[in-house]
Amino acid sequence: MVFNTGAALLDAIVLAVVSKEPEGTYGYKITQDVRQVIELSESTLYPVLRRLQKDECLEVYDRECAGRNRRYYKVTERGSAQLNLYENEWKIYSEKVTGLFNRGGNQYEQR
Repeated sequence: MVFNTGAALLDAIVLAVVSKEPEGTYGYKITQDVRQVIELSESTLYPVLRRLQKDECLEVYDRECAGRNRRYYKVTERGSAQLNLYENEWKIYSEKVTGLFNRGGNQYEQR
């Protein structure tokens, strides 16, 4: 993809992916799900997960899997509120950009 993915968009995508699993999900699966939309390395994902945890948007817990502990991430209430904000902002942003492409950049609505 030719467009850069900034921190806010990465946060939004990760929150959206994690929110799909009510009991939470683990890092490798998050990476695989995000890669369905954008290219992302695990070395990029884990700082995003730590930032979202620090911001109290994700809670973390360990669960045993095949004799080993696996770290799970789950969206908090604060994370759900942040995801709603991101979703609303994304709709406005994407409508404006799509409008520019569709109308050749002549007119667009300021919100």
